[in-house]
Amino acid sequence: MKNENTEQDQNIDHGSAAFIAKYASRDLQAGVITATMAIPLSIGIAMMSDYPIQVGLATVAFASFIAFIFAIFRPGNYIGAPGIAAGLAPILAMGIATFGMENMAFIIFMTATFQAVIWKFNWQRYLLMAVPSYLVEGLLAGIGLKIALKFLPFLWMLPAGAATDEAFWSDARIQIIALSVVGTILFLLLFKKFKDTKPALPYFTLIVYGIVASLFIDVKMLTVEDVNFTLALPIPNFDSLYLWAYAIFFSLMLAVVDVIEQVMSNAAIEKIDPLERPSNSNNSLLSIWVSNMGASFFGGMTNLDGLAKSSTNHLAGAYTKLSVLVIGILITFFVFNSQYLHYLPYFALAIIMSFVGIKMFLGLLHIAAFGPYAVLLATVCAGLVFKVGIFEGLIITLIIHGVISYVIFSEIESMPAGTIVSKYFQKFKVDDQELN
Repeated sequence: MKNENTEQDQNIDHGSAAFIAKYASRDLQAGVITATMAIPLSIGIAMMSDYPIQVGLATVAFASFIAFIFAIFRPGNYIGAPGIAAGLAPILAMGIATFGMENMAFIIFMTATFQAVIWKFNWQRYLLMAVPSYLVEGLLAGIGLKIALKFLPFLWMLPAGAATDEAFWSDARIQIIALSVVGTILFLLLFKKFKDTKPALPYFTLIVYGIVASLFIDVKMLTVEDVNFTLALPIPNFDSLYLWAYAIFFSLMLAVVDVIEQVMSNAAIEKIDPLERPSNSNNSLLSIWVSNMGASFFGGMTNLDGLAKSSTNHLAGAYTKLSVLVIGILITFFVFNSQYLHYLPYFALAIIMSFVGIKMFLGLLHIAAFGPYAVLLATVCAGLVFKVGIFEGLIITLIIHGVISYVIFSEIESMPAGTIVSKYFQKFKVDDQELN
């Protein structure tokens, strides 16, 4: 029966990716639950990216609407929930520091352009061949460590206006640390118990706990600056040829990382689809680059179908992208009514984002199945990404991987250099029909 449903959903009615009447109530419920988890997570990722919070939420809402529309015509996956990715947050922050916020629209536009080229020629299928998946895990682990260390100080941050000349262990500091410790324990216990049944419950409970606690104890609250959204062409203003060249390289690397994360997410989303419908990564990429290109005209961020949000969407009962439309509508409400976000305490957001970062770092444990060499190289990649830089760390690790592979083939297996190069490119010569 499931195989019949899969074939029907894939080949007969593409519109079922966006809506199936008998599952409508479940999709509506799933959208509300996933939005409950996605809103604080998106706020934290926007903060980590050094983007305005409203811009981050607007990006998620816009990507959700685009995902729903494309699910009608070109479904990539059936229950994936798009949004801004934690793994790309430090990269975007680095972009702002390098190019300035005024030029980030051009960076996002160029990122979308490169993704459009990758989509047009279906090159996404080759990326994981060129960059081993365990190195991607190492990259994300290094980024996760950056995220955790960025938000950990918020767990003991004093509220605005508090005296800063007191000793560290002041009464106010002890109160905030106590709240953070209790909130962390509460979140972890609920996550452990309900992550496979009610994944949004830990996030919702933590936010409610933080809001209630703020009524009795003075804590630092979230402040959201109003953004004047305007539509404009993403025209850059670079004052040197070096910045032009680096902007192109930066956009290309951002596009590649974004696409690789989406391909990996699609593989996972396919496994949790309730009707066992296959994903189409190239169709997902179409939705992503259109969303990214559209976002560049209002100063938005990059997006992809995040695994955390997609898993929540699945466990909340989603069957189609109708749930994603609901997510987009609810997040749009907070984009234009951001005053309600001022009730969120910083320490609650810090618990969520520190958890996300640590979880990304612990992804290194999943690499054990690839063997000790993969574990070692991924760990090196994580360390380099954290210490040297995101792109630099990945490139250095790829060079190390290439040198080691060359030495093994040339010295141990006595293989000529030409044969080694030919052997490397041979793995890309896979029958297109088999890959598709």
